[in-house]
Amino acid sequence: MEKKENKHIGVRLTAVLVLFMCVLTCVTAQTRKVMNRPYIDQRRFHYGFLFGTHLQDIEFKQNGYTDEDGNQWFVEQPNYEPGFSVGILGDMYLTEHLSLRVVPTMHFGTKNLSFRNMTTKERSYMTMKSTYISIPLDLKYAAERFNNYRPYVMAGVNPVLDMTIKRQNQILLKSFDCYLEAGIGCDFYAPWFKFIPELKFCYGLCNIVSKKRDDLTDKSMLIYTNSVDGAHSKMIVLTLYFE
Repeated sequence: MEKKENKHIGVRLTAVLVLFMCVLTCVTAQTRKVMNRPYIDQRRFHYGFLFGTHLQDIEFKQNGYTDEDGNQWFVEQPNYEPGFSVGILGDMYLTEHLSLRVVPTMHFGTKNLSFRNMTTKERSYMTMKSTYISIPLDLKYAAERFNNYRPYVMAGVNPVLDMTIKRQNQILLKSFDCYLEAGIGCDFYAPWFKFIPELKFCYGLCNIVSKKRDDLTDKSMLIYTNSVDGAHSKMIVLTLYFE
């Protein structure tokens, strides 16, 4: 039940952001206001910084592995802990509505895994600390600006390197991954800066489970690696940009 509820977090965050943008549109649709920083989007290059929060997830491909004692194992991520993200923003103007962004970012987070013996109902747990260094390359398509806000959609690719991979664990994950990402956001123009909340979803393209476990000194722990054929990582990221 807990995992099912957590799966709806991304949908709820998206609904909240979309509702907020719709309400803002309705409130201001009939009123023109003085525009803050009216020419900022026409600059060739824009720079800024960001911080935010995220959730890390792993989708395992189970294979029904049974060990020598007839025990079958199942691996899952039953709950989530919010992580912290920080980085810098580089934005290049392409057209009136289109820009190219490079956003070097560090994500600090935690994954909690549960290993369940389907025969004896025995459980064991594993906590993995992650420090991701990512350099996403995104295209941003923005709508027409109205007063001091401008909604947009974005999509891109995001190569990621995990700097905190630890050996001798039940599951060994590879350090490199590459995400496809897509999201929505809105530019808000203040008198002295631009504030940009954004919600995006990231799906890993690589199988991040390492099946070669030369690192293990206790070979009985191979049952956990053998119980999965692979896994793909996911992230939901809520970011606040200041430009």
